[in-house]
Amino acid sequence: MGTSDGQGRINPAKAATPARPSPAEGAASRRGQWLVLAAALLGWLFDGAEQGVFSLVGRPSLLDLLGSADRVGTWFGAVTAGFLVGAATGGVLFGWLGDRIGRVRAMTLSVLTYALFTGLCGLSQAPVQLAVLRFVAALGMGGEWALGVALVMEVWPNRSRAVTAGLIGAAANVGYLLVGAVSLALLPHLAAVGRALSAVGLPEGWVEALMRHQGWRLMMLLGTAPALLTFFFRLFVPESERWQQQRRHGATTGWATRDLLAVLVGVLGPALIIYLWATDETRMGERVIRHGLGPRLAGTALGLAVALAGYTFPVIRYLQRTGAAAGDDGGAWRRVVGRMVLAAGLAGVALLGTWGSAQWVPSWADRLTEGAQRAKEHAQIWLAVGAIVGTLLAALAGDWFGRRLSYCLLCLGSLGSVWLLFQANHDYGPLFLPAAFLLGLFTASFYGWLPLYLPELFPTKMRATGQGFSYNFGRILAAIGALQTGNLMGLFRNDVEFLGRTWQGGYPLACSVMGLIYVGGAALIWLAPETRGRPLPE
Repeated sequence: MGTSDGQGRINPAKAATPARPSPAEGAASRRGQWLVLAAALLGWLFDGAEQGVFSLVGRPSLLDLLGSADRVGTWFGAVTAGFLVGAATGGVLFGWLGDRIGRVRAMTLSVLTYALFTGLCGLSQAPVQLAVLRFVAALGMGGEWALGVALVMEVWPNRSRAVTAGLIGAAANVGYLLVGAVSLALLPHLAAVGRALSAVGLPEGWVEALMRHQGWRLMMLLGTAPALLTFFFRLFVPESERWQQQRRHGATTGWATRDLLAVLVGVLGPALIIYLWATDETRMGERVIRHGLGPRLAGTALGLAVALAGYTFPVIRYLQRTGAAAGDDGGAWRRVVGRMVLAAGLAGVALLGTWGSAQWVPSWADRLTEGAQRAKEHAQIWLAVGAIVGTLLAALAGDWFGRRLSYCLLCLGSLGSVWLLFQANHDYGPLFLPAAFLLGLFTASFYGWLPLYLPELFPTKMRATGQGFSYNFGRILAAIGALQTGNLMGLFRNDVEFLGRTWQGGYPLACSVMGLIYVGGAALIWLAPETRGRPLPE
């Protein structure tokens, strides 16, 4: 309402002027922004640590649980794939929860989930137990990414989006680096750690189990540390004002809990894919069905269709309910779901490239040196340092060159860096670690670009769910790729003569083939909208 001019008339100019916040309110708002950013960065740091820990301890843990090296590669791919599917599912579940009950409350639950179940992985007694616990831990990790990005982008002003997006990606890679540094510092002192645990009264059998195979159980148990963040979230972090406005307008009531049953059905799709690619046959009584290429490809197509239908169902029903109330003819949900699928493809290229190539570098370094020189820890640290630089630069590049051109350039740089590392290095020589730095810089740069771009595609009322699906559904594609890298290693055991040169077999050729996914990404981005310079959609 305007102000009077003394004669009973309303001054329209003054009526149109919004009230300015008081200095105290402005300070509280700025303090809230920094608290949100600090909480989200810590969450992403531990996210990166959770992802990086299995790159280091996966092989030792499976050697311990299996008792031999016979099926380590197969189980490594299966556990990794299950983790990625869990993150995809968690992105939808916790994204839905964040749009329904608020970003902060849902983020608290997501961090608690991935922290507790990562710690429980250290108690696994069989590979299948490890796979299940990693799946559940990943539910929380996938949800935390979607919720944290939505919260930060909604609380900070538009002009800060590129910087905060870069920090998001950098924080996760700091966590990835931290795991390598902790492992590097812990390994030489495992015996001393064991003696300390014995001194405090821990049974000798427990101590021996914790120290066995490079202390992988201890590394997993350390993953419970992020649980302490939940108290910080609940006590200090403010809720998004944008979300609270949507709740006051009734936009959050359209989400129905019963719709989540479709997500549980959707999980069966990627479960089928993992089963077909991780096993060679199915026994039905006395009948044995071999998993040939044809059944696997058909099952993969079916599994993706089931996952897509199940994971998008809550969004479709929500938009149908709200659209019907607003008189929409049904076009809105089709446009939104189409944008979600396109964004999932962009995220899938980045994730498939990472999990199909970069994530194998520590294991390859370990294989080249036969466990000596702490090569896997050094490789992970160099990858992480490159990734930190790359994520910061990629987010800024999105502002400099536009969202589409920058993504295309990142794809081309990633392809070149994959081939440089895996085909120009025949042993663990002086060029190995610098090439790993470049690989980390380019392949991880997308994790600074995606937090910048994905929030710009969806309105506030469904931002957490929309970007949670888009980013994390790409993990299902990455899960397929993680399984294929292991299969390609078996297919390309030996060197291959092609185009007049010799391509190194095993890890190098398999990861080089997986790197071709970036060619598809460089083309796909031109179907996406350009959003540089536009405010977040309400």
